[in-house]
Amino acid sequence: MLTIAVDTGPLHGPATGIARATSGLVDELSRRDVRVVPYVLSFRAHLAANTRRVPLPAALALRTWARTSRPRLERLWRDVDVVHGTNYVVPPTRKPRLVSVYDCWALDHPQYVHTDVRLSMNALRRSVDDGALIHASSYATARRLHDHFPEAVVEVVHLGPTDPGPSPVGLPDSIPTVLDSAPFVASIGTIERRKNVPTLIGAFARLAEVHPDVRLVIAGSMGDDATMVDEALNTSSPTTRARIHLLGRVDDRTAAWILRRARVLAYPSLDEGFGFPLLEAMACEVPIVASDAGSIPEIAGDAALLVPASDVDELARALGRALTDDMLRQRLIETGRSRRADFSWTATVDRFMELYERMAR
Repeated sequence: MLTIAVDTGPLHGPATGIARATSGLVDELSRRDVRVVPYVLSFRAHLAANTRRVPLPAALALRTWARTSRPRLERLWRDVDVVHGTNYVVPPTRKPRLVSVYDCWALDHPQYVHTDVRLSMNALRRSVDDGALIHASSYATARRLHDHFPEAVVEVVHLGPTDPGPSPVGLPDSIPTVLDSAPFVASIGTIERRKNVPTLIGAFARLAEVHPDVRLVIAGSMGDDATMVDEALNTSSPTTRARIHLLGRVDDRTAAWILRRARVLAYPSLDEGFGFPLLEAMACEVPIVASDAGSIPEIAGDAALLVPASDVDELARALGRALTDDMLRQRLIETGRSRRADFSWTATVDRFMELYERMAR
C-alpha cells in the first residue's frame, strides 16, 4: 500500500479553488487502497489527530525554501512514499515530490502579488530545480510552466467538479430583496486583478443601457483589485451603480442560491488554471460568458460564449445574447450538461494514483 503525504493546509483557510481541489483529492484518496498522511505548513491551524505539522513557521519556511533546499524534513516523511504539495510549495526531502500548480499568474506577474506569494514562487523554483515533478491542472498551465521551467517534468491532471450544493429555502440574509425577482448576471470569486472585475463592470454599464431590468451580482472577498473596482464603480452612472450589488464573501449556501438564480455566469478572467465556477454553473444549468484566457477554453469547451478578456464591448454583447437569445441559452445549457460529465474525481485520482505509483518506483 502506498503512503502519500498530502498538504491539507488549504483546508484550514477560506474555501478557495485550491481548497476545493485539495478537498476533492483527499476525499477520493480516502476511498482508495492508499494511506494518506495529511500535513500542514502552519503553527496556528487546529489539526486533526493524524495531521503532521511541518516543524517550521510557514513564513520562515517560505523564506528559507526560497533560497535553499534545507532543512530537508526526512524524519517527518520516514514512512512516506511520495510527498504532494497541493499549493505551489512542497517541502525539501529526498522522497519523490509532486507540487501542484494551478495557474502561472504569480510567475508571470510578480509585481501584482503579495510578498508571501512571491516567496512561494521562489520556493517553487527551488523545488523544481531540486527535482520535484509539477502537476498542472490544465494543458494551458502546462504550456506556461514549460516556458518558466523548460527542463521540468510537468504532468497534466484535470481536476474533478465541485458540487454547488442545494439552493437554500428562502432568500439568504445577505441577498438584497430585489434579487429575488430581478434577472441578474453573476460573478463569483475573489476580487483580485486576475479576475478582471473592472472590465465586467464596464461591460455591464453598456449592457444596462439596453436592458433596464438586469442587475449585476459580484460575490467574493475583496482582494488586490479593490481600488480599480472602486474606480470602475465611480465612473458608472448613478442608475447603473444602483444595479450593481457587491456582496463580499458569501457562504456556500448563498453562493449556491446565486448560481441557481442567475441568468448568466460572467467569468472574464485574465488567467485561470482550471475554473471550478464553470463546472458549477453547468451543474446549475446557467449559461456562461467567459474570456478566452488561460484554461477557460479547455475546460468550458463549447459550453460558454468566449470573448477576448480585455474587450469590454464584446463582453457586453455576449452577455446580452446569453440573456435574451433563448435558443442560444438552451444550447449552452445542454452543452454544459454534457461537458461537465467529462470531469470526475474518480478519473482525476485514477491519474494521480498512476503518477504516485510511478514516482514511488
